[in-house]
Amino acid sequence: MSKFKVYISDFDYPDNEIERQILAPIGAEVIGLKCKTGEGLAELAADADAIIQQYAKIPRSTIEKLTNCKIIARYGIGVDILDVEAAREQGIIVTNVPDYCLDEVADHAIAFSFMLMRNLPHYNNKVRTGSYQWQDWIAPIPRFRGATYGLLGFGRIAQNLAIKLRMFGFEVIAYDPYLSESFMATQGVKKAAIADIFRESDVVNVLTPYTEATHHLVNAETLAMMKPSAYLVCVSRGKCVDNLALYEALKHGVIAGAALDDPEEEPMKLDHWSPDMNPLFTLDNCFFTPHTAYLSKQALEECRRVAAENVRAVLLGERPFDIVY
Repeated sequence: MSKFKVYISDFDYPDNEIERQILAPIGAEVIGLKCKTGEGLAELAADADAIIQQYAKIPRSTIEKLTNCKIIARYGIGVDILDVEAAREQGIIVTNVPDYCLDEVADHAIAFSFMLMRNLPHYNNKVRTGSYQWQDWIAPIPRFRGATYGLLGFGRIAQNLAIKLRMFGFEVIAYDPYLSESFMATQGVKKAAIADIFRESDVVNVLTPYTEATHHLVNAETLAMMKPSAYLVCVSRGKCVDNLALYEALKHGVIAGAALDDPEEEPMKLDHWSPDMNPLFTLDNCFFTPHTAYLSKQALEECRRVAAENVRAVLLGERPFDIVY
């Protein structure tokens, strides 16, 4: 008979073997669920000692029913789909995996940015239709050296990104209300007001966490500040960008193009999704990846291992490394 019950709310991995290897030796039974939306999770995991969470939303109403649960371990960095305050009140520890994809997300953002600035998909499409001329660009191609790259948020991923961008000669500016001008200067980055990020940048990259304050941080007003030749990149949560406002801006040439790692409706958290839910998918100057900015084989394995190790620590009465509060 198992000593602990550990439920994985939902997962898109092939199996739960990494988690079992870490948790089985302490007498934990690992039970994989497919509760992607989070609906009914409290009933499915009523006897949980621990929950590992991927995409399932875990609100206060669910948490209050998890009377035996000691920890909810998030399989990633953001905890916006979990009511952390309710968990604290219930005495449930919340952990995340804060350091596992710093290179991957930065590299994905760079790939998006360079793809857009060099007009690569557009040129490829033109060549395949028989047009073979440099004049087919969407907007004049800028030289990387001396171009201005704007960061919305200057956390660890943005700091990693800034180091790499500066090697290509970009002038990097950043908006972050929680960090000082002096700190940014040590990274070779100039602190800027949010309006200046939009007005001055050749690429604006959204790297903020998703909160009430960052909901639709990119909107019709801020998009209107951008240069017509500028590009938008978002490797943060989809809801940081007002997708309808972006659609209008791209359709009417307010900005040249965009690349997003997730649309606003966040398909991975839905049971049923179709691209016709979002008009951005009808545009040839907007590009998407299916929430893969964090992705590498090594990152996936690290994320799963760290989440399981956090659970293991709590069940053994120890303090986990990656506690959120």
